[in-house]
Amino acid sequence: MEQDNPGSANSEDVRTNEASPVTCPADTDPLPVTCPADTDPPPVTCPADTDPLPSGPQSSSGCEEQGDVPLLENHIQSEETQSRPEDELEAGCPDVSTVTDCSTQREDEILEQDSAPDDVSGETGQSAPDVVSGETGQPANPDGEGHTHPDGEGHTHLLPERNSDSASAEDGRDDSEEFVAAMLARSKLEEQGLGTKGSSPPLAETGGPPPPGAHRDEDVTGDAWRAHRKHVFVLSEAGKPIYSRYGSEEALSSTMGVMMALVSFVQSGDNNIRSVYSDQHTVVFMTQGPLVLVSVSSSGQSEQQLRVELRYVHNQIVSMLTEASIARIFQTKKNYDLRRLLAGSEKILDGLLDLLDSDPSFLLSAVHCVPLASSLRDSLSQILQKAITPNLVFSILIARQQLITIVQEKTVIEDARLEPSDLHLLFNLIGASSAFQAGEIWTPICLPCFNPDCYFYAYISYLDPPECTVCLLLLSTDKEAFYAVAECKRKIEEAMMAQNALAAIAKAHSYSVSQVGVSDLRHFMYKPFDVPDNHRQLTQFTSPEMESPYSSEEERTRLLDLYRDLHSRIHSSSRPLKLIYHVAERETLLAWVTSKFELYTCFSPLVTKASAINAITKLLRWIKKEEERLFIRYPPKYSTTPNPSRSSRKAAEQHDSTDNGFLSLL
Repeated sequence: MEQDNPGSANSEDVRTNEASPVTCPADTDPLPVTCPADTDPPPVTCPADTDPLPSGPQSSSGCEEQGDVPLLENHIQSEETQSRPEDELEAGCPDVSTVTDCSTQREDEILEQDSAPDDVSGETGQSAPDVVSGETGQPANPDGEGHTHPDGEGHTHLLPERNSDSASAEDGRDDSEEFVAAMLARSKLEEQGLGTKGSSPPLAETGGPPPPGAHRDEDVTGDAWRAHRKHVFVLSEAGKPIYSRYGSEEALSSTMGVMMALVSFVQSGDNNIRSVYSDQHTVVFMTQGPLVLVSVSSSGQSEQQLRVELRYVHNQIVSMLTEASIARIFQTKKNYDLRRLLAGSEKILDGLLDLLDSDPSFLLSAVHCVPLASSLRDSLSQILQKAITPNLVFSILIARQQLITIVQEKTVIEDARLEPSDLHLLFNLIGASSAFQAGEIWTPICLPCFNPDCYFYAYISYLDPPECTVCLLLLSTDKEAFYAVAECKRKIEEAMMAQNALAAIAKAHSYSVSQVGVSDLRHFMYKPFDVPDNHRQLTQFTSPEMESPYSSEEERTRLLDLYRDLHSRIHSSSRPLKLIYHVAERETLLAWVTSKFELYTCFSPLVTKASAINAITKLLRWIKKEEERLFIRYPPKYSTTPNPSRSSRKAAEQHDSTDNGFLSLL
């Protein structure tokens, strides 16, 4: 149901997925892929990256059609008319059941907690593990009952409690609770000030979020709370609050109840509410299994962009608990309070939403690579290739929330690839907590786009304390491979020290737009498509630092808002464009998408159209010349001989269907 004049004063527009083409179609939200515990998931094929993209006229003020730019039109006519997906997160993601072991959850243990009074303090049915201090080597949590793994000075292991006398008890442990226990232990590290000397959290380097809890005590009836540009709410289908970006969930329980009532009312008519429009706000609803996510925004973003952000929030929750675990929990008890399993992890969601507002990587669905000499990048890749162990799937080296190199197991990527959105979630997890700087971390993590129902086990360690800018991330499918993976880290660290690689990485800063040598060019974002073996490659983009006049946070936000507006019009579902020339009040922008790249540029306000076209030609030549330094053209691969873990062997004995994890590859 939609009113005739949604933009008029005092009007509201509620969009549903009725059959009318004017309203939001139902086919824009693919159903989530689930993986039952006793069956293998069906393969899901991602749609092709080059669907036909019809061009449309541009009649907005300050913008012109592509036909008005003859030089660029010549380029366009020489290429096939192709488009990119409107957002890569909306596309179906590969579900590879042969990659990692589906977790065997114990809902009876989880749901037993519900008999106690509701509590968001982090009761998970499992004590948080002890944490070994890097300074004293003594447990930082003397009251904990977990098992500590001291490994020398400066190392901290956040590992679940192990029972050496009972392998079956260990194998049956719920991985979701292990993750939450690790989160709580890291929070204790931060409270005690461990691992933070001489450094700041990675998010702080990019204007990250305020201190934890800064927005939790906001008065939800005050003007300051209402003045926020964007609110995000997560609740269950029973109306139970799960997360709110600003204000406490308890204070907003009635508000979330109204949201759920609206969702239920529309569902009673065999329909789904998708969005509500008012004069200054856009409200977007998204239902994912038993969870309902709502975004209330006055930022001017399109519904599609807000929906992508909600999907990121949902995927971050799934990365902690897995989609199958969430579904089973609410299937058993619909009014379960999921905050018990997410307690202590609010900071991760807060950090994600701050990155969504400030990092263009999420807008472009691509990964930003550290500009690095190709010889150095190749050398680092070779180091990672040589330090492998059975069941090691990904070896990733990052610096300052940007990718240095990634090495992948050959067998894993035959039918799937690591999506940028999964890497974004990993980067956010690392950047959201300074406790990762305390030592070595071993924690379960789900990659929702790779497989939403199964866990990897992540080994995280910084290689350059106390600066803590270069981080090594190793992903394994073996729950018990900590010491084998830690040995890989030791080999990598020794090889990098021998080549003085850390010093070289420290000198590799983001480049300035002045290095391009194009006058009047202030900033740009470039995302290539013409990479070798594109359908399996990690999508990347490059962009210079934001310099004057975009030095302040306010100006950076304003420029990103302009980019978002161009992006929404380029990828409009009703009238997509290939070229937009837009004259704004303080700058001139040009967006151009072809079968080979997607480009957004910002020029000084007085630049002419002809000058902008010439500047883009020079810019494309410079990028082509520097592409070996700006991008990872050929991600290296390796092969390992997988060995089934104890949990894998037990799962194989319990299930009659095809084996999960690497067992099916043997």
